[in-house]
Amino acid sequence: MRTLFLNPPSFEGFDGGASSRWPAAREIESYWYPVWLCYPAGMIPDSKVLDAPPHKVSIDQTVKLASDYELLVLFTSTPGFNVDVKIVEMMKDNNPKLKVAFVGPPVTIEPERTLRASKAIDFVVKKEFDFAIRDYALGKPLEEIPSAVFRKNGGFQNNPEAPPIENLDSLPWVTQVYKRDLDFRRYNVPFLLNPYVSFYTTRGCPAQCTFCLWPQTHSGHRWRLRSSDDIVNECRWTLENFPGLKEIFFDDDTFNYQKARTIELCAKLKTLNFTWSCTSRVTTDYDTLKAMKDAGCRLLIVGYESGDQQILKNIKKGATIDMARRFTANCKKLGLTVHGDFIVGLPGETRETIRKSIDFAKELDVETIQVSIGHPFPGTEFYDHVKKNGLITIDEVMTDEVGHQLPNYQYPGLDRGELVDWVERFYGEFYFRPKVVFRLVRKAMFDNSERKRLYKEAREYLALRSKRKLFVKEQRDQKRETALTTGASVSGD
Repeated sequence: MRTLFLNPPSFEGFDGGASSRWPAAREIESYWYPVWLCYPAGMIPDSKVLDAPPHKVSIDQTVKLASDYELLVLFTSTPGFNVDVKIVEMMKDNNPKLKVAFVGPPVTIEPERTLRASKAIDFVVKKEFDFAIRDYALGKPLEEIPSAVFRKNGGFQNNPEAPPIENLDSLPWVTQVYKRDLDFRRYNVPFLLNPYVSFYTTRGCPAQCTFCLWPQTHSGHRWRLRSSDDIVNECRWTLENFPGLKEIFFDDDTFNYQKARTIELCAKLKTLNFTWSCTSRVTTDYDTLKAMKDAGCRLLIVGYESGDQQILKNIKKGATIDMARRFTANCKKLGLTVHGDFIVGLPGETRETIRKSIDFAKELDVETIQVSIGHPFPGTEFYDHVKKNGLITIDEVMTDEVGHQLPNYQYPGLDRGELVDWVERFYGEFYFRPKVVFRLVRKAMFDNSERKRLYKEAREYLALRSKRKLFVKEQRDQKRETALTTGASVSGD
């Protein structure tokens, strides 16, 4: 079957169906590669991957493509689901014979609900879908496709789930699909060297973080590894086939989870003499970090999450504040750049714990940070927690009209408006310090491309900041109006 793999157009700058584990539009326009779609695309002749957001392909342009294909595979996300459904209905109207499959975390958690959303969706495939989609496109009946769910006899048939793919070397190199279907110059992440290319060296994550979407819904907790030779060979091919490439990013849930494996791989990567970056946990020791640095590692994305030890315990982070301090000191000693991720609104959060996190981030003083509102996605322990405790506001959407995060829950004494306000305070206190401003200005002074990038990012961030401030004001006004009606006091001002 002629197959179109689609990361659909939705909100401007939204790539929730790509490889990102945090599906929402970022403060600064960012695009990650649609890695998951590219694996089966590499196994199906005459297929195509359309990554609409970074290539600026509109909904109308996407719909017109329906007549050219027999099978559509769409990677959906919770925030973008409703738009995704409308797109496939329009494509089905354009080509009634088109078969439509939805994949991605939402369909794993609620496959039958997904199918009830629209008759335009013919079937879904839960969790890893690489070989399932390949086999269906090559002619295997739907009844024989593991992990598939579809309508049958007025109800639904749930086929037995396929086990996790153990031999990752049996999968194609996604970089060859990038070369075929994507323009790598359209992908950018503010803290990476652009243009960049990203792919996986492992699948799954043994860590038990309660908020993390992917291991709990899609890739699983079983940690599976590609061979070091297969990884090195793909790196070599990538460096030879993407002229102007500045960096390779290993987009694993946690690249350096195991010391021996990391050191072995780094010894082989070192022979290629190139710049790369990856994800990391704060449990990584000095020897492992040194091996990474010696092999060309430049930057680490690190999930610090919180500066409060009890919060870390609540989310089963498996790390301590002292570990984070020691890890960060080791990175600075070795000259490794760190991009730190923090989350506001995790279970147990209060004004005092958020204050601790802000102070902790300033103490660590890593190069850049991202501050997110904790999103309890269906299928995660975090979601179960807020549901069980009556904290979730089901009627509230997870994003604003342009795809940026909004909290869909609130804690006693810490409402939705205040959570958004704390995100802005976090960014403001971290970035508007003299030492950080000087650091950014110094980079811009001596690098024209850096200067242009910083200017663009500043405009995007300030525009979002004004929207957030308006949201906070609206929430406060609403709270005051309610207080006047009920005679209650207003806190958080």
